[in-house]
Amino acid sequence: MTGTTSERLPHVLDDKMCFALYAASRAVTALYRPLLDEMGLTYPQFLVLLVLGDGPEEGVAVKELGAALHLDYGTMTPLLKRLEANGLVRRQRRTDDERTVQITMTEKGAGLRERSDGIFASAGDAMALEPEEFARTLATLRRLTTNVTAYANRRD
Repeated sequence: MTGTTSERLPHVLDDKMCFALYAASRAVTALYRPLLDEMGLTYPQFLVLLVLGDGPEEGVAVKELGAALHLDYGTMTPLLKRLEANGLVRRQRRTDDERTVQITMTEKGAGLRERSDGIFASAGDAMALEPEEFARTLATLRRLTTNVTAYANRRD
């Protein structure tokens, strides 16, 4: 028999959206990983700094941050504790509502956030999409996320 194993295997995954999304996510994450490793950040930590960097100066409530990142409270708490231990964010209870924990970025966190801007250029170059194709793909992915999330919420 000739050809590589992958050439001989059935291409059952070729037309599966779930696999295409999984493979693309892994490829993009692998692209980001060495760039983030240089800064001592994981991808979720990087996302937190992005949201805080573009958020209001008074910070963002943990609940709002979790919603923006599509992460639950149980995932957010250890993530934020690690960022705080590294001096990148500050967690404080709001004075007007002690139940709400507000997250603000420290100067050290802001410095890393600024350094991260080059990551987007690197990722964009690697994706090699024309601007219109990039915009369409992003819009489709956002719509897909909204639709699937709404469907899952109806089932719960």
